Amino acid sequence: MADFAYEDLLPIGADETPYRLLTTEGVRAVDGPGGRTFLEVDPEALRLLTETAMHDIAHYLRPAHLQQLRTILDDEEASNNDKFVALDLLKNANIAAGGVLPMCQDTGTAIVMGKRGQHVLTAGTDEQAISEGVYDAYTRLNLRYSQMAPITTWEEKNTGSNLPAQVELYADTLPGHAAQYKFLFMAKGGGSANKSYLYQETKAILNEDAMMRFLDEKLRSLGTAACPPYHLAIVIGGTSAEFALKTAKYASAKYLDTLPTSGSMTGHGFRDTELEEKVLELTRQFGIGAQFGGKYFCHDVRVVRLPRHGASLPVAIAVSCSADRQVLGKITADGVFIEQLETDPARFLPDAGAVDLGEHEDDAVGVSSTSRNVVVKVDLTQPMDEILAELSRHPVKTRLSLSGPLVVARDIAHAKIKERLDAGEEMPQYLKDHPVYYAGPAKTPEGMPSGSFGPTTAGRMDSYVDQFQAAGGSKVMLAKGNRSKQVTDACDAHGGFYLGSIGGPAARLAQDCIKHVEVLEYEELGMEAVWKIDVEDFPAFIVVDDKGNDFFAEVSKPMAFTISKRPGLQ
Repeated sequence: MADFAYEDLLPIGADETPYRLLTTEGVRAVDGPGGRTFLEVDPEALRLLTETAMHDIAHYLRPAHLQQLRTILDDEEASNNDKFVALDLLKNANIAAGGVLPMCQDTGTAIVMGKRGQHVLTAGTDEQAISEGVYDAYTRLNLRYSQMAPITTWEEKNTGSNLPAQVELYADTLPGHAAQYKFLFMAKGGGSANKSYLYQETKAILNEDAMMRFLDEKLRSLGTAACPPYHLAIVIGGTSAEFALKTAKYASAKYLDTLPTSGSMTGHGFRDTELEEKVLELTRQFGIGAQFGGKYFCHDVRVVRLPRHGASLPVAIAVSCSADRQVLGKITADGVFIEQLETDPARFLPDAGAVDLGEHEDDAVGVSSTSRNVVVKVDLTQPMDEILAELSRHPVKTRLSLSGPLVVARDIAHAKIKERLDAGEEMPQYLKDHPVYYAGPAKTPEGMPSGSFGPTTAGRMDSYVDQFQAAGGSKVMLAKGNRSKQVTDACDAHGGFYLGSIGGPAARLAQDCIKHVEVLEYEELGMEAVWKIDVEDFPAFIVVDDKGNDFFAEVSKPMAFTISKRPGLQ
């Protein structure tokens, strides 16, 4: 029998975060029994910290994340498509930092995790004050309401405030933490949240060869719908399935960066930095790159090893996307503090013309873009047959610049149009005449034609494509991420195309590319309505063509690994 020993399951190291002071009001140190000092925190301090956090993560990023984007631009091994995406994301960050347009149109589910010291005193319900801060941020800023309240099991309605938030508060009993209240604030959009996975495995994969084969298959399946380059987190083990998943989420937010780098008989979690480097190199060999081919599928990788029940081996995978939205906060006797994010991302932008993307514009009719670096201008005011003929001249991965009208429709609109087709009605003419952009806007700032308006995940509309194209609609689709074989087959059969838009730069698209927005149908659906927008120089790539080619199909095939033999075997 082993001797008793205790260590925190996730022993996080010293906090070296750069903080800025919000206020000294609403907090005070008070004397208590036994000579102990207590920290009184007013509800307003919690509300203010939360509102500020939700504002900041909608508009600002950490300097380290921005530096990683700049590193792509400076890397001679990065593909031109990698650099194009990184440059667009840096431009987007610069626009979002103006505080008007959020960096992503999906401004996410508000998630707040707090650790409250034993000597922290509050009045009332902390979760209510925190939720009020979420409410104030989302209703006062140009953010999107994404939370659906279940009215019955089958019926749901948008809450109109982005509440409820996910608020989880824990007791912090560690030495030295008694009089402090610390927080992690996150805004998790649907794209990256949907790329959280749990696999129930066995000890059979607890060797490097088997684990790398497993990860090669599973990581490719992440695709690009969550807007890479990713901050990837992998958790091996866990005292429960839910703890493995939660640890992966924290690791993707860099919250667990100061874990130990080796294990012990106390069973604490640790980072395997050697495996992190090997997995990062694995992702660089995929060919997926920063969405449209290249090296930078991931910025970095975190691998956390946890203890496990001998009969259970959960493996959890999570990502933080290009909208790397998290910030730390704390309340102490000295005041209310929030992590200092980068408010001047322009300093990471290269000088004009300093980045060579190897591109040129191709305006000549009938010219084939055999080079992936050609930028083909496509006039969307043409009849659909002429748009299709133009696209058919170019291979997958060709970069496009779109100008003209697009119809915007996503999940609920597609469901309603399917109901009409199933009832024997005609396909709406607008889907026959124009490409369809899967998206849903954030609120429109005063004086602007559009709020942040980036693409949504294309895969959610896959089941509609064959029926819609057979009825003459959705011949050209525009969104983000990879798609299923049924979409490739439908485009092959009906002469359609799927164009990939860069996932992430929603603010830049709103400011620079979207010139006019109007509702066509289903206005009562809010951001899920059918819209018509006019765009100028809207960037896109051919991902699936009318000949059955799919860029992502090839890069989704696992690599062949060599399995080493045991010593002594012939």
